[in-house]
Amino acid sequence: MPVSAENPFIHLRNVAKTFRRDGTDFKALTDASFDVRAGEFVCLVGPSGCGKSTLLRILAGLLDADTGSTVAIGGGNRFEPGRDVGIAFQQPLLLKWRRVLENVLLPAEILGLPMKESRERARDLLNLVGLSNAERKYPYELSGGMQQRVAIARSLVHDPKLVLMDEPFGALDALTRERMNVELLRIWEQSGKTIVLVTHGIGEAVFLGQRVVVLTAGPARMAADIPIDLPAQRTLELKTSEAFGAYSRRIYGLLGMA
Repeated sequence: MPVSAENPFIHLRNVAKTFRRDGTDFKALTDASFDVRAGEFVCLVGPSGCGKSTLLRILAGLLDADTGSTVAIGGGNRFEPGRDVGIAFQQPLLLKWRRVLENVLLPAEILGLPMKESRERARDLLNLVGLSNAERKYPYELSGGMQQRVAIARSLVHDPKLVLMDEPFGALDALTRERMNVELLRIWEQSGKTIVLVTHGIGEAVFLGQRVVVLTAGPARMAADIPIDLPAQRTLELKTSEAFGAYSRRIYGLLGMA
């Protein structure tokens, strides 16, 4: 059940991250402040080097934000990044010597979860992503889009509270990417997970997100947090609508591309 607006699932205030390289400070991210409700789909969009992946790593517990930043996840409930986060990357990163079902089960094995229940959940997830007949195949027998669907199933198998996606369709061709966008929305609606997705694609962010957080480069900073008021049931035809175009133009403008 979603937490209230007063107690969001993710609460970020003045989140910043500075790295020191060759004796010089490099600001990877400055003053990111936004909330994410439980079950919400939020997209982070911006150019390369604007801090999107850095912010995702902070959410995953892989990086600490700078002193003075506030990062609270879980809506007041216990949250363990190692157990409660699922991650999907740009590349599927499937183990080529393991069959599809075994790849999906990998997080459950690492976490020491009961394998009987995990195997049942893995099969349910393969059915959810449309690959119920592929569980005994090896990755090389699958297309790029199918491999990415396996990776999404793997990110969900341990029933995480938060799913983080870093350009999950960036390596796919344009047509497959469009189909995967529709597929991901279906998976999100059926799973009810909280998803934060990083993308360079403005159209992809508007199509997928209930909100779009815009990050700009030079130095990296948060420019806007935009609610996307589009129909809940989104089809590719929506991309030709005036409302969709208006959101896209606004983001292009924020990025200095209009």
